Amino acid sequence: MAEPRRIAHNDDPLPGARILVVEARFYDAIGAMLLAGATAAIEAAGASAHIVTVPGALEIPAAMAMSFDAAGEGARRFDGAVALGCIIRGETYHFEIVANESARALMDMSVQRKFPIGNGVLTVENEAQALVRADPKQLDKGGDAARAALALVRLKRKSGAAQ
Repeated sequence: MAEPRRIAHNDDPLPGARILVVEARFYDAIGAMLLAGATAAIEAAGASAHIVTVPGALEIPAAMAMSFDAAGEGARRFDGAVALGCIIRGETYHFEIVANESARALMDMSVQRKFPIGNGVLTVENEAQALVRADPKQLDKGGDAARAALALVRLKRKSGAAQ
């Protein structure tokens, strides 16, 4: 396996930033590790995490959209969001549907709303791959997704884009 290419990134703190984390708990232990990595990265940036839990990856985009809309109706808006979950290939075509449609919906939402979203939904062949990717002490994909969202929040703030 090729090593991840890590580039230097801006670690400027984001005090007061609110990050929505929507986590799918279809695989509880994997979800817990993804969430631990994401919340550690968010807290390290001085931001706060608002966590919403859903059953599976297909529910993440809808829960995210509902949370954005609810925040726009009076509650304080979110500065960014992180999607966390795990899809393990099975014996049927269902894997492709869930993986493709959840990713498509997240990308569409991010682009259409011009909103920072980090995608930490794992798509793996087996549980062993998922555990290595989810573990904050190994590949820390939950943390990576949060850091991606935080980088986009910084970019949005720097560019002066409307919040």
